[in-house]
Amino acid sequence: MATEENPVFQIQRVYLKDLSLEQPNSPAILLEQEQPSVDIQLGVEANPVAEGIFEIAVTATVQTKIKDKTVFLVEAKQAGIFEIRNIPEDQMGAIIGIACPQIVYPYLRGNVADVVTRAGFPPVHLAEINFQAMYEQQQAAQAEAGNNTAQ
Repeated sequence: MATEENPVFQIQRVYLKDLSLEQPNSPAILLEQEQPSVDIQLGVEANPVAEGIFEIAVTATVQTKIKDKTVFLVEAKQAGIFEIRNIPEDQMGAIIGIACPQIVYPYLRGNVADVVTRAGFPPVHLAEINFQAMYEQQQAAQAEAGNNTAQ
């Protein structure tokens, strides 16, 4: 008799992996009255750590500028270690690309808002992210790229 193992999905740890803040044009830029432009870039990385153990990291880069001068630049990477076992292969991508980032992202949002506030600026609140839509877009882009190379 074949015994089927129960699926396992557990958070082992959530931690701040990397955080940097730069204010290259301070203090002069702080005297500017103009509203800065804000550029936010997000990314998701997944790395196997051991058998059934994965590190999922969500990164954010927040850059504010007045004209061509940087007011501040924050780069943050929030990570989680997840135990994921006995999940069907066709579901692994969604677990790693959607479920895990949804767990890690609120910690990233809080840390970015906190460091920006501690730097003396109004907090930057990263918007809620639909990781399922982001994952589906990435899958569609990869499929499209695969179709283009096959021609």
